[in-house]
Amino acid sequence: MPPKTTKVSAVDLFCGVGGLSRGLQDAGITVAAGYDIDPKCQYPFESNIGAGFLERDVRSVTRTQLRRLWEPGTIQLLAGCAPCQPFSPYRRGVDTSSEEDWSLLADFGRLTAVARPHIVTMENVPRIIGSRVFQDFVGCLSNTGYLVSYRSCYCPEYGLPQLRRRLVLIASRIGKIDVPRGGYGPDEFLTVRDAIAALAKIGHGEADAHDPLHKSRALSEINLRRIKASRPGGTWQDWPAQLRAPCHQRSSGATFRNVYARMQWDQPAPTITTLFHNFGTGRFGHPEQDRAITLREAAILQGFPPNYRFVAPGSKVEFAPLGRLIGNAVPPVLARSVGAAIVEHVQRMSTSRGVKR
Repeated sequence: MPPKTTKVSAVDLFCGVGGLSRGLQDAGITVAAGYDIDPKCQYPFESNIGAGFLERDVRSVTRTQLRRLWEPGTIQLLAGCAPCQPFSPYRRGVDTSSEEDWSLLADFGRLTAVARPHIVTMENVPRIIGSRVFQDFVGCLSNTGYLVSYRSCYCPEYGLPQLRRRLVLIASRIGKIDVPRGGYGPDEFLTVRDAIAALAKIGHGEADAHDPLHKSRALSEINLRRIKASRPGGTWQDWPAQLRAPCHQRSSGATFRNVYARMQWDQPAPTITTLFHNFGTGRFGHPEQDRAITLREAAILQGFPPNYRFVAPGSKVEFAPLGRLIGNAVPPVLARSVGAAIVEHVQRMSTSRGVKR
């Protein structure tokens, strides 16, 4: 029978700090709840998304539990970004098939098959496309009656000031749906300057008195000398020989040019990893100030609003856990495009056919 409403209600299976949920909300989708096993995600998810946070392993979630979360009478959306570490390009050459995170996408498929939401969306690293677990996931969706679309999305085309590429999948059992394409051309890509130039200037090891998240890690004496010798867009090969690390002297190290490097003001940022707060782990030096980028700068480069809350007032701001949460997050601007495509799909289908119940 035709749906009585075009309202979409979402459950976010691997919600993290809420990047995917925030983007879906921005597109007009109601987020009913989020699941994650990391308790550090509860405050940012609940305080920014305004939905319930369930600290639970997805492997233990049941059909009944899920169906209680979606708002009655709405179009049900099951969303999530299963942990992508086993499929990360930074793990090339490593056999990751025995790692337990491989099974999480299978559990996503299991929940889809038993709960049968109207629409499913999943985000991950593009490299997962060639894996057996992804092909099994797509097969599970198809066998359950979903029409599936997926593609690698270049995030600058969606308004993200970062050279990130992500796989996006959308599947619907109420009709054909396509992963949206971005609307930004190369001449319109947002840049590091667009994103973070207005933030207060701080030194390495300092924090902005008005924003505890605008905090930079302290540099060692040698790394302070290195960043002062670095130029935007340059490499460690610009340094005098006495500043070069032993690994740079080896033939294997000569190919790693995007470490100990500065970003460029008028280009999108490189891919933000979980270790962005360390100057030596990538091109994470500020274009102008002698420090690595701050937690807030990284969050903005990931597409989060400048006022997004990650820690409760008065709580300690820690680099490693927050770096992991920010670096692993789904960019909200990409999620917003996905959400807008889902909303348009639901509205279009509601005028032509009913929703299978």
